Amino acid sequence: MPSSPLKVAVVCSSNQNRSMEAHRILKKRGFRVRSFGTGTSVKLPGPTADQPNVYDFKMTYHQMYNDLLKKDQELYTANGVLNMLSRNKRIKPRPERFQDCRDEFDVIITCEKRVYDKAIEHLNSRHQETLRPVHLINVDIEDNEEEAILGAFLICELCQCIQLMKDMETQIDKLLLKLEEKHDRTLLHTLCFY
Repeated sequence: MPSSPLKVAVVCSSNQNRSMEAHRILKKRGFRVRSFGTGTSVKLPGPTADQPNVYDFKMTYHQMYNDLLKKDQELYTANGVLNMLSRNKRIKPRPERFQDCRDEFDVIITCEKRVYDKAIEHLNSRHQETLRPVHLINVDIEDNEEEAILGAFLICELCQCIQLMKDMETQIDKLLLKLEEKHDRTLLHTLCFY
């Protein structure tokens, strides 16, 4: 790998919890990082499981924060959503959709299997222009605050190990097996091309 920091994308469904916590940690560690969601809209917990708050990806974290503050400050403070949005708006203005990004990355890390599948589908449906390889890795992370933090540190460890590799193409499978054993998690991996 080059001595310059890895260019990393972290992807979850709504670009709110898991991808944003990993974005925060990786940015602090000096990686060139962006985060995304693959959903058609942004979904945040609502008053009940079947009543989520649904927003367009164009809405800023600040606007979502103010909307939930008006709806029920006590509920959204207690469940941590206001705190999460407060963190998010310090990192970037709004959530972004992975499918709308034309940038190229060294590594794309997804936070759940269905997001991994959507990312592969998107990359494979694009017209290949540069044939530059990108490693797509899935780290299943439960969508709650504690797991997002633990998952972010695992993603950071993964990126730090990749950064130190002399030849990612030949060494990545061995690294992923080592991390699977160490953290007792299954990591999915595929190679796509831009």
